[in-house]
Amino acid sequence: MRRGQGLSFARARFYPKPMSGDEILPGQPVAVLTTQPLPGPLDYRAPDHGCALGSFVEVPLGPRLVPGVVWGPGSGDYPLEKLRKISRVLDLPVMQAEMRAFVARAADYTLTPLPAMLRLAMRVPGLLEGPALQKLLRRGGAEPARMTEARSRVLDALEEFDGQPVTPGELASTAGVSAGVVRGLVQAGTLTEEDAPRDLPFPRLDPDLPGHALFESQAQAAEDLRARVAGGGYGTTLLQGVTGSGKTEVYLEAVAACLKSGRQALVLLPEIALTGEFLARVQARFGAAPAEWHSGVTQAARRRCWRMLGAGQAQLVIGARSSLFLPFQDLGLIVVDEEHDSAYKQEDGVLYNARDMAVLRASLAGAQVVLASATPSLESWVNAEAGKYARLRLTARVGAARLPEMQAIDLRSQDMPAQSWLSPRLKAETATRLARGEQVLYFLNRRGYAPVTVCRACGHQLGCDHCDARLVEHRFQKRLMCHQCGESQPIPKACPKCGAEDRLAPVGPGVERLAEEAQAAFPEARLAVLSSDLFASARSLKERIAEIAQGGADIILGTQLVAKGHNFPLLTLVGVIDADLGLQGSDLRAAERSFQLIRQVAGRAGRSELPGLALVQTLQPEHPVIQAILSGQEEAFWRAEAAEREAFGMPPFGRMAGIILSGPDLAQVMELGTALQRSADPLRAIGAEVWGPAPAPIARVRGRHRVRLLVKAPKGVALQGALRTWLAPIRLRGQLRLAVDIDPQSFF
Repeated sequence: MRRGQGLSFARARFYPKPMSGDEILPGQPVAVLTTQPLPGPLDYRAPDHGCALGSFVEVPLGPRLVPGVVWGPGSGDYPLEKLRKISRVLDLPVMQAEMRAFVARAADYTLTPLPAMLRLAMRVPGLLEGPALQKLLRRGGAEPARMTEARSRVLDALEEFDGQPVTPGELASTAGVSAGVVRGLVQAGTLTEEDAPRDLPFPRLDPDLPGHALFESQAQAAEDLRARVAGGGYGTTLLQGVTGSGKTEVYLEAVAACLKSGRQALVLLPEIALTGEFLARVQARFGAAPAEWHSGVTQAARRRCWRMLGAGQAQLVIGARSSLFLPFQDLGLIVVDEEHDSAYKQEDGVLYNARDMAVLRASLAGAQVVLASATPSLESWVNAEAGKYARLRLTARVGAARLPEMQAIDLRSQDMPAQSWLSPRLKAETATRLARGEQVLYFLNRRGYAPVTVCRACGHQLGCDHCDARLVEHRFQKRLMCHQCGESQPIPKACPKCGAEDRLAPVGPGVERLAEEAQAAFPEARLAVLSSDLFASARSLKERIAEIAQGGADIILGTQLVAKGHNFPLLTLVGVIDADLGLQGSDLRAAERSFQLIRQVAGRAGRSELPGLALVQTLQPEHPVIQAILSGQEEAFWRAEAAEREAFGMPPFGRMAGIILSGPDLAQVMELGTALQRSADPLRAIGAEVWGPAPAPIARVRGRHRVRLLVKAPKGVALQGALRTWLAPIRLRGQLRLAVDIDPQSFF
């Protein structure tokens, strides 16, 4: 936000139609929304050839040209002759009315400036460029003056394409020759070059191909979803099934029904590492690969996905949360897999929950939503209980597989040496599984080697210079890293405070330290550590997971990454190293998240015919959450959790919003927080409470001090309107920043 600029929390303007139809005649005033940090749309004159509502355009703004979208008719606040003209209309399909409404409604709900929300819908490489071209080859008329064996193979390979043009690289690869051989045939006139769009339509998916044979409970659920999709219109269904119950095959039948109806579908996944196995299943079901949209694909692939969706030449997208802002032309189905996963909440930049935004977009598009999970979020569970969402249950695993047995290991009764985290019971069960050629998974939700490094001479704990956070030792990389800002440094030999050498000691376990102990206990075992910071790319992570699924490791050690839907057929034992870790602190959702995470990771065991066992190491086996995890009485847990939240008016039985203030000067940040607290009458008028200001749990990140206020309001009140009124007079000075988090999921 610029110096002295007011915060833009005005309601977004959205025009479903211009005053005289979708086409806008040359010279007419139009409102253009750009991605620049401005209060809203600006008025321009339509270009000489006219434009349409939703046209992607380039407009002059000061001395620059910036991209934007024709958002509606001009405001009429300025004389027509003083308006600047739209520079050009981009060669792109228009943004649909449904998509413009989604951008506006999402901005309103999250109190995000409308240009910032539009930026999410225009974040694609080469938007301002024309369609990218590539060289394709066809058979020419001339015969080569000199025919060699390599050239003959090229011409034979060309015949295999049945006259279709082919890229030089693909032709050389098929023929098994170098690129120089192909170039020589082009120069000889034997092959002719032609320019063709690089962004080709995606292969058509065939929804009529047979899927997996479904068991009775799956077939019933699939038929229900097919009927809802075929019926058209909006609706949300919670597909609640235990781990290994075949939820994916069920909702793929809903995808098939959507494709049969000629509409497009979107499947959201919470983790890039899940896409490899999932894409193989989709290709087997529909005969071709879908489009992908996530940080692990190339810029070229993202451009192709965006453009082909807008042209109606992509039927299905598998993507991360940001794929909700893609330009679907006729969206008929959104699947949110593992809908409970916290990765669906965007925690920086534009703050939004992809699960909630999926429901919003589907309601505007007249589409169906499927929320799939073995351990649904409390919000979705309450909506299903209230009848707002339909619910389908899958209560048993498919085939011969059975849910794993759950047992607690009371660490208070285990004879364990210091600096050891594998109990004798867990080691014994591990040895039994390894002797049978089965796999074991150790789960510890801590990255790195140790969360704290302390000097044994002076007691100093090594911390980040830019954050109020401890540096985490990553011994595999020989670095100390801050998990808040990403700062890293070599592991020092001497204490930076007292100078004592060789006195730095790691405190507590991370997954790397656990691997060290496991290797010492089982020296012949092949270990695989799955932690996001150990892989340079999404591709390498997916390849490693595929290797493990094929039996390429004996003991798998992982953070929460391993809890997300992976299928390892040989895995029969899961050891939860520290079940108490997530129960610490005062997080509103601590019990819910611990229950979900441990039940999910336990569900990796016994997913084939081999029986599974999950051992939960804990110092408090009598804790109600631990007891709920062990008993498997999930409905009882949700009812108890819901009753407790309702008693205190907490979400989903009340509303919350977080206000995050930050700046380099702590006094200025606290002064702004205090001023906000004193001026909170608009919130108190709707019965809301304002707590704070108080330093955030991590009070300094990247050199900026962070202060929070929490707003708690009754369910059903117009919270966003009151927040707008409250924050509108604020003027941010210097480097002060203010962010609003509607429905916060974390309080760090």
